[in-house]
Amino acid sequence: MNTSVNTPAGTSGALPTTDPALEDALRAGLDLVEAKLRAAVANADPIADAPSRHLVEAGGKRVRPMLTLLGAHLANPGARVPEEVVDAAVVCELTHLASLYHDDVMDSAPTRRGAPAAQHLYGNNVAILTGDLLFARASNVVSALGPVAVKVQAETFERLCLGQLHETVGPRPGEDAVVHYLDVLSDKTASLIATAGRFGAVFAGGSDDVVQAMIRYGEDVGVAFQLADDVLDLTSDVGESGKRPGTDLREGVPTLPVLLARRAGAEGDAAAQRVVELLDSGRLGDDAVLAEAVAALRRHPVTDQARRTAREWAHRASTHLAALPPSPAREALETYAATIADRVV
Repeated sequence: MNTSVNTPAGTSGALPTTDPALEDALRAGLDLVEAKLRAAVANADPIADAPSRHLVEAGGKRVRPMLTLLGAHLANPGARVPEEVVDAAVVCELTHLASLYHDDVMDSAPTRRGAPAAQHLYGNNVAILTGDLLFARASNVVSALGPVAVKVQAETFERLCLGQLHETVGPRPGEDAVVHYLDVLSDKTASLIATAGRFGAVFAGGSDDVVQAMIRYGEDVGVAFQLADDVLDLTSDVGESGKRPGTDLREGVPTLPVLLARRAGAEGDAAAQRVVELLDSGRLGDDAVLAEAVAALRRHPVTDQARRTAREWAHRASTHLAALPPSPAREALETYAATIADRVV
């Protein structure tokens, strides 16, 4: 399917629709979200203001707000989006941004969205506290949406924390590393994406069928999105997130191709064992060694296996919409899932 090439303010991605009315509505909604987002991160305290605005001003795809708005249009096609939907979209993006401050400190990431990571500008302590501040701002906004929204946000925040904790600690003895990784993605990435779509459907007055469809869609499309990034870290010439290929390997980030290679190596696959040797050599800081590891993983069947897995999750996301009436929003959600799958063709 084709997608629109128009890009809303503050975002770096195309809208997944060719329907003019929906495109205009999404653009207008995302502009409102952007304005409220910038107001939410602004701070009268000069010490907090610049760090709080850092990641918002760096831009981003605004995937979560887009899915909140699409959830609303799915629930109530053609209707004006209520203000509560816009506020819910701001909550989800604030929560996402807050988590990035923490992630970058934990991962010692040098950059984020093409700009220096916050801790490199302001130090680890300020970056962590800024993330906490944005979580507080998200809590303040969601409090006006009622107790059910507060409960959903708290449950989502718990899953984000548990996902990060499980990723940090790693698989328990005897636990399958691939299953563990997919569980981490479900909590750390997909939970907030599911909440974004859920909020949109709920605050637009959607039926339980629409709300549940958006939750299930978000859970699966969120995992698919990260799995696609795992493959692109190896196969793209220029990383879509601004990272060069092999960045995750160099930083020791567990990705699905790496985990599958380790499993294959443990089962006696000689080519996989060579990959694991390179990964564990301690020499990935050398560009030539990193390039060799990337090339070896690209050639190995585990990368195709990871590619298929990403596509399966993306396809499964769309199946949750199949029972809903056709609409431009439903088509846009299907297109978005298909786009994720197409990224790893």
